Amino acid sequence: MKKSRTNFDPRFRAEKKNSGLQLMENFFQFNELDVSKERLSNIMNYAVKRNSWIHEDPAVIFEFHQSMRSLIRAGYLMMLKERKWTVDTQPEKISPWVLGLLSEQEYRNPLMVFKKAFRAYSIKEFDYFMSGIVYFSMGVYENLPERNIVMPYIHTVKMLDAAHLILQRRREKKGTETR
Repeated sequence: MKKSRTNFDPRFRAEKKNSGLQLMENFFQFNELDVSKERLSNIMNYAVKRNSWIHEDPAVIFEFHQSMRSLIRAGYLMMLKERKWTVDTQPEKISPWVLGLLSEQEYRNPLMVFKKAFRAYSIKEFDYFMSGIVYFSMGVYENLPERNIVMPYIHTVKMLDAAHLILQRRREKKGTETR
């Protein structure tokens, strides 16, 4: 009898229907930027607390985990294409509130965020980070995550900002082209 194995790994291809931009658009259709940042922050906070767990529906946390994995892969695809998403603004015009965690250079070219993130960590390491914080936030455990989870968290928050900025500029560009 032939053993058949079901592959449960998500499909990760650079086809037109699954391009980086399309994956980012899909993410932001179902997740707002501020809600995503807050949810990621809550998951992170509960992951490092020893005697508490997140009081959110596990299905919501799992869906968020899967969508964040998709966003990280979208950033990786975007980085591979190396298209620039720069904006021509003067340094004094950029408000610190607009920048968030992004530097001025990253604000001008949000693709730099993905390049820096994937220079520091691989996709598997980001998957490990996301799985780890979700795991530790869902229950009470004696142990804490064994790796430094602060830097992947900062990179992930920056990726959220950069992806939102890329899509915002794309919409603005389409709006000016149709006029």
